[in-house]
Amino acid sequence: LLYLDTGAMYRAVTWWVQQKGADPADAHAVEQLLTNLEIELEPLRDGIQTVRVNGENVTDAIRDPRVTASVSLVAAHACVRELLTRQQKRLGEQGGLVAEGRDIGTAVFPDAELKVFLTATPEERARRRAKDLEARGHAVPDLAVLEAQIVERDRMDSTRDVAPLVQAVDATELITDGMSIDEVIEALVDLFRFR
Repeated sequence: LLYLDTGAMYRAVTWWVQQKGADPADAHAVEQLLTNLEIELEPLRDGIQTVRVNGENVTDAIRDPRVTASVSLVAAHACVRELLTRQQKRLGEQGGLVAEGRDIGTAVFPDAELKVFLTATPEERARRRAKDLEARGHAVPDLAVLEAQIVERDRMDSTRDVAPLVQAVDATELITDGMSIDEVIEALVDLFRFR
């Protein structure tokens, strides 16, 4: 199965917007930067998917806290969602795809054979984000700050006009608090095999 991390695509556009010095909240300015933008996702290698923007490897750069802080603003623009949704649907046409994203089961692949709404409490997600930031060598804010950022991003994404973050009615919810990565994978594989 091919893995598609749609969040990495939105992060890549956000990184590009920041590199060009545009205001992430300005839809017109963002749209001007999409014309010659090429985002590539390479197959997983050692558990890591390489992300390229116009040929430049941005795999680590798109996980920078500055990108995280602006990704919801950029992702809310209809022009960005249209471009990336078109690319994602093209990738999914052949099937055999595992796709991850905040609107994946509703806006991108509403007819997917299996939909899982993978979630955790903001507290759990803040702990995970802190570990991820530390592993990547970034400064780690207080857990309360991270949690507030997560709650605000969820609020922004679930209230945007275009393709909001919502659980698809036919999705199975999987709350992963207290689960290890292996346990989450096992639960996902079980759902896949059952279906």
